[in-house]
Amino acid sequence: MTLTKDDVARGPRRMCVTWLHRVARLSVPIALFVAMAPVPAAPGHASLQHPGMPHSPTQMRAEAWLRKHVVEAGYPGARMLVLHGEEVVADVALGHADIAGTRPLRGDAIFRIHSMTKPVVSAAALRLVDEGHATLDDPVSRHLPGLADWQVMEADGRLREPLRPPTIRHLLTHTAGFPVSEGEPLRRREAAAIEESATLADYVERLQGVPLERDPGTRFTYDSAATEILGRLVEVWSGQPLDAYLRDTFFVPLGMVDTGFEVPVQERGRVVELSRADAQGRLVLADESHARNPGTRLRPYTGAAGGLYSTAADYLAFARLLRDRGSAGGRRLLPTRLVDEMFRDQLAPMGVEPAYIDETPGRGFGLGVSVLLDPAALGREGAAGQVGWTGAGSTYFVIDPATRTVAVLLLQHLPSGEPGDLPRVATAFYNQVQQAVAP
Repeated sequence: MTLTKDDVARGPRRMCVTWLHRVARLSVPIALFVAMAPVPAAPGHASLQHPGMPHSPTQMRAEAWLRKHVVEAGYPGARMLVLHGEEVVADVALGHADIAGTRPLRGDAIFRIHSMTKPVVSAAALRLVDEGHATLDDPVSRHLPGLADWQVMEADGRLREPLRPPTIRHLLTHTAGFPVSEGEPLRRREAAAIEESATLADYVERLQGVPLERDPGTRFTYDSAATEILGRLVEVWSGQPLDAYLRDTFFVPLGMVDTGFEVPVQERGRVVELSRADAQGRLVLADESHARNPGTRLRPYTGAAGGLYSTAADYLAFARLLRDRGSAGGRRLLPTRLVDEMFRDQLAPMGVEPAYIDETPGRGFGLGVSVLLDPAALGREGAAGQVGWTGAGSTYFVIDPATRTVAVLLLQHLPSGEPGDLPRVATAFYNQVQQAVAP
């Protein structure tokens, strides 16, 4: 994280903490708090309003839902913001920032947002595409010549030329064909140790000898390599390190003062602990080094696919920029036409069959974000066209263009999917947002 308080005026953040009640979990008394921290308008945005808070019906319903379905379900703490039009209709922080329940969760708590980094880097790449550095259908090798020799490995180990070269669009839609299934291509990828790279340039160099497992543009296979390569393209096109470009392009203009790839030492007490469930279903500190050393980099290199720390207010400012089709406070930070493409399903027009994510009906994928195609198929409320993404540490955001709503929910838990782990809350959160803004 490279911003300082001198980069952007942070504005006053007032917090009124109300004691609610205690619950027993894991034999540790845990106090529940509601942190009312009115979200200041980012410098690039118009002022936000907090109508009728803290006792508005919408705010009270949001608190009750978070308390019952998230905190009392076992998550140590939760931070939620809902913006409807220009009004913040829900602004809640509940529970604690640590597993032991000794630190009440603050409104300005800092979270690892993992894959919610991807939409930020995707937007940066689209801005540079609009500036003329590339087109969406350029082969990646035109800009990274070291990747010119990609080949597809068949099940029998035979290598062949792909039917089409991987393109920028394939990276943005996770259809480039990188190996994610068991087999020799994945074994070669693991042997390349790309996650141990020192820089994004090193990452791309290590990836050169890794074969594709299928032809580009034939199947959605969610994978970090696509966005790491996009991060390197941002560096090549802009002539700046990725963290510097994101800072200058988004973080400073939008007032995202607490977003970056590292947290300043003096602010690391605000970082929320990252939990996981052990074999007995008890919450323990995650094993990752950044969990043991909060605020440090999640990867040795600048992790374009999942390396950012952020706060709810900061990410709301970015998501609001997308909702407003690239405009913030009268300034255009992103091209409208490409933000519209971000929000439009790309899989069906590319001929990807079936045209939804990971065999799940109802969802497509745009440029860097998922797109809701059939709400009923996923048990979702509201209209089709909602977009968003999640992070591995249980972080979520959603944008609904139909209601001009943006919502962010930040938890900090690595789910295992094993029996006894904490329940998933994504669908319930999205539906709660719809209920919050319903007429």
